[in-house]
Amino acid sequence: MSDRSILSARRITHIYLTPRGEIPALREVSLALRPGEFVCLVGPSGCGKTTLLRILAGLLRPTQGEVWLGAQPLQGPDPRIGIVFQKDSLLPWRTALENVRLPLELSGWPSLEAARQAQAWLEQVGLQGFEHAYPRELSGGMQQRVALARALAANPEILLLDEPFATLDAITRERLNEVLVDLWERQRKTVLMVTHDVQEAAWLADRVLVMSPRPGSIIAEIQVPLPRPRGADRWSHPTFLQTVWAIRQALGNGGA
Repeated sequence: MSDRSILSARRITHIYLTPRGEIPALREVSLALRPGEFVCLVGPSGCGKTTLLRILAGLLRPTQGEVWLGAQPLQGPDPRIGIVFQKDSLLPWRTALENVRLPLELSGWPSLEAARQAQAWLEQVGLQGFEHAYPRELSGGMQQRVALARALAANPEILLLDEPFATLDAITRERLNEVLVDLWERQRKTVLMVTHDVQEAAWLADRVLVMSPRPGSIIAEIQVPLPRPRGADRWSHPTFLQTVWAIRQALGNGGA
């Protein structure tokens, strides 16, 4: 692994124990994330992508292998790592502002400062004016904006995204990807994002990691040499089309 890694997985294997027996989810997965890069993880359904993200977030202990955060093994959830799941997981009895404020409260921030920080992040994701709305009063895209703001409010160094926009319509999804890229370009967090969308991966990422079918392992690493910022002309850019083709080839070669 690179000495510059901010987060790394070292030979991660995970097996779920069920009443029907053992279900291998991951096999010998190694990866390294460098500070400030945007990495996408693609692979077929059921290949262990969500399991891997939960392990990298410290929410699940692997059967074998280690996760390192900087120079130390990760022992559990860490405030330097934020995560956004496919389902927003907002607390329905708290407003948008109160949901974003929650991790700050749990970290011991004074109430007024926590509210100011939460307000600032809601504005960053374009939700000014919806501070006092409850999740049921927000569209799916707006709920995911709140979840993204909540993950970023505590200023993590690393952001793990588990298909956060997968359930949204194509137009809303593209708009939220633009919000995400804009935030990343301003904040330069280290991002690892799971997606099923090959074109999305080619547009967003600096690197794309391709996983095999279950038990998942990394079978390809594809660099994305597209210049940034990436505009609407990307769809016809030869490098973009070549990258999409390379990802699809890797998925096909892996039996996806």
